[in-house]
Amino acid sequence: MKRSVSIMLRLSLLIILLLLCSSCGKDTKGTLTVYAGLYEDHAIKAIETFQKQTGIKVSYVRMSSGEILSRIRAEHDNPKASVWFGGPADTFIQAKSEGLLEPYISPNVSMIDPTYRDPDGFWTGIYIGSIAFVSNKTWLQEVGMTAPESWNDLLKSAYRGMISLPDPRSSGTAYTTLATWVQLFGEDEAFTYLKALHKQNIIYTTSGSVPGRTVGMGEVGTAVMFSHDALKFYKEGFQNLVISFPIEGTGYEIGAVGIIKGGPNTKEAQQFVDWALTKDAQELGKQVGNYQLLTHRDAESPEEAFSLHNLNVISYNSEWAGKNRERLINRWTTEIMHVQISN
Repeated sequence: MKRSVSIMLRLSLLIILLLLCSSCGKDTKGTLTVYAGLYEDHAIKAIETFQKQTGIKVSYVRMSSGEILSRIRAEHDNPKASVWFGGPADTFIQAKSEGLLEPYISPNVSMIDPTYRDPDGFWTGIYIGSIAFVSNKTWLQEVGMTAPESWNDLLKSAYRGMISLPDPRSSGTAYTTLATWVQLFGEDEAFTYLKALHKQNIIYTTSGSVPGRTVGMGEVGTAVMFSHDALKFYKEGFQNLVISFPIEGTGYEIGAVGIIKGGPNTKEAQQFVDWALTKDAQELGKQVGNYQLLTHRDAESPEEAFSLHNLNVISYNSEWAGKNRERLINRWTTEIMHVQISN
């Protein structure tokens, strides 16, 4: 009798273990958490498509690049997210230097020009976008001016109190602009320009895209932002926007994707990067009204996108910009924002 009970208990235990293993086998994929620097609509479209195609569940948080970097730093000992998706490579490069990213060279990387990726796989470019002026046409007509064509145009008296710029401490757009000025003019001359520009009573924002909306609504006259963001606002109904570019030269971002060091579900994170580097994944943005140039050699960029070949772009050095990011932002905070506090 005891032997029969023992055998029955063993069989019951075996059945339970088999059922548990069978249940585990049905869903072995981990849930992925993504920090997204893309527009909300672009991030949602990409993540929904990735989930549908792979069966991997994804949650995401949308933030500006500086905010993402701060979050990853704060979570360094216990990372909550696995993928950083979108935003200028400058910030990725700083994160790499701080040991916050995991190297991964995707099998799809051969379709991305080496100019647009880290050779060690810490980040890979998925889109490109140039810095531009965006102005309110009605306001320009009221003050009797044409759209700005030079960085020095912003120093004219008519622009006082009518310029909006993002804050480089939080905005990737703003830091790319700051690094552009330094690479174009030289550091000291760039800061001399910034001090003069600051005296125009600049309206600073935490986000790089917000200035475009305020220009469209007529709250300010001109902003400096990425051309593809300005184009998005124009397409969404702000038909009084005018986009122009500085004749001295302008910079550009390489929007990137990378894996956060020590984040959960590394295998799924690698799958996400593989997917993000495909032609179809990169072309999703234009389906929801985003107008960046694309890095995949076979991907078709939006027809409306501003080609770098048609602009006077500087030889923007992302590696230099990333390595000097914290130093330049600290100098900007001390020499520019300190003036604001003093005033």
